[in-house]
Formats: sequence, structure tokens, C-alpha cells
Amino acid sequence: MNFDLKWSASEKKVARAAFDKALEVALGKTLAEFKKKASDAATFSEMWEIEDYLQQQRRKIDQLFDYRYSQLIVVFGTLIQEGYLDESQLSGLSDDKREEIRHFLAWHARA
Repeated sequence: MNFDLKWSASEKKVARAAFDKALEVALGKTLAEFKKKASDAATFSEMWEIEDYLQQQRRKIDQLFDYRYSQLIVVFGTLIQEGYLDESQLSGLSDDKREEIRHFLAWHARA
């Protein structure tokens, strides 16, 4: 996988928009799950389980959403794989970058 890809100004705009949208989706899903868990909580231990859940989600989101250009191919592949991003949101990226993302997805589908 080529991590030394050059990003044009227009590709950087597309990448940032896709990244921000995926982050919004991930945070929205986390918020919805938090609200459900909070409304269902009936004990003190369930309350602390919600805190644990939120800490786990924050770690996951912080690790996944890495906006370094050297990491974006892997990040976008993972975001597609996890359902936070659709490949169509990356139209505007060069064919080589989109092919690298597809290669990443294919490799992970086999693993």
C-alpha cells in the first residue's frame, strides 16, 4: 500500500468533507446508543457500564479518525468497512487513491 501519495487541493477538500461526514455518522450512532442505554439503565452498576461504554467508544473513535494524509487510505477503508462512510463520498479522489482503498478493502475481506 502506498502511503506516500500526493493530495491535490481539491482532493483535500473531498477527503475532509468525507472524513467529517463519517465522524458525524460515528458520533451520531454513539449518541443514539448512549441515549438508549441511559434510558434503559435501572441500577447504579448499569450507570457505570454506560461510562465504560462511552470511554470505549471515545478511544475507538479517537484511534479510527486519524486525519494524517499518510493514513487516510487506511482510515477511509476502515470507515467504509465499519459502515461510517460510503465509497461514493470519495468521488473526486484520484483513481489511484480509490484503487488503494479498494485494495485495502479486498485484503481485509480475505483476512
